[in-house]
Amino acid sequence: MKKIYNNLSIENLVKTEWFNWFNEYEQQEIIKGLEKNLDISWYAKQEYSWTQMKQLRIGLEDNLDVSFYANPELTCFQMLEIYMGLRKKLNVSIYADPRFSSLKMKEIRLGLRDHLDVALYAKKDFNCLQMEQIRLGLKKNLNVLLYANPDFNPDQMKELRYGIKRGLDASIYAYPEYNDGQMEEIKWGIAQGVDYTQYLDCSLTRIEMKKIREKLLANK
Repeated sequence: MKKIYNNLSIENLVKTEWFNWFNEYEQQEIIKGLEKNLDISWYAKQEYSWTQMKQLRIGLEDNLDVSFYANPELTCFQMLEIYMGLRKKLNVSIYADPRFSSLKMKEIRLGLRDHLDVALYAKKDFNCLQMEQIRLGLKKNLNVLLYANPDFNPDQMKELRYGIKRGLDASIYAYPEYNDGQMEEIKWGIAQGVDYTQYLDCSLTRIEMKKIREKLLANK
């Protein structure tokens, strides 16, 4: 073991008081870094857990700019999403923010991978499932502006996305007052060419809407 750190070989370093500040798993990450001649000063710090250290070590091994995620406020899962973005040469600065959960980071990363306008959903107001619905719409070149609104829950967004995808005028039911079930009944009414205005009332339950729609369809 001849690698040197702060003028100490690994075999001498492991005997220092500094090294004993770390637990067994953290010590292993430090040794692995030293053995590969990495700059362990990026992660050999007490504020990092061993899983965070591991993500930084792997990034250094891949010659990535780990400064984007060398932040103890990031979980190891958030670090992984930034690492994966760096591997694909994506602009990770858009989501390298501890305020984005790892699941939100994933949606932004996937959008960047597909060259989408992630600015439409890379916002703290959206949860990861809302982000997914906007991303899926962008991927199909749909007008997501109709539902890129945090007032819509993911299921409502899905019904609006489905309507737009079918070429329907989804703006007719693009109101947060309608739940996803009501939206679906209005969507089917538009698609089937019945007079959906007869049940365009958010005070009606989905079942009530369905009965009216089916009666209109039977009499069509």
